[in-house]
Amino acid sequence: MTKRTVTIELSSGLEARPIAMLVQLASSYESKIYVQSDDRKINAKSIMGMMTLELPAGEQIVVTADGVDEEKAVSDIENYLRSN
Repeated sequence: MTKRTVTIELSSGLEARPIAMLVQLASSYESKIYVQSDDRKINAKSIMGMMTLELPAGEQIVVTADGVDEEKAVSDIENYLRSN
């Protein structure tokens, strides 16, 4: 299992379009991937689940992946969330 704390640096935070792109990215990996904010842990491949998070720029989340491509999945998701 790979786990990393990431600060969302997308200028708009995680709203509809960035969430859709994040779900698409997460879905491209075999690993189980979760995003955790406070006490909520959401499947990163679920667009409806991710929409419930409503995370602004500057918010810290924990990205967890478990599977054969977990390292690459977490790194790529971190890079996406840190891009502007």
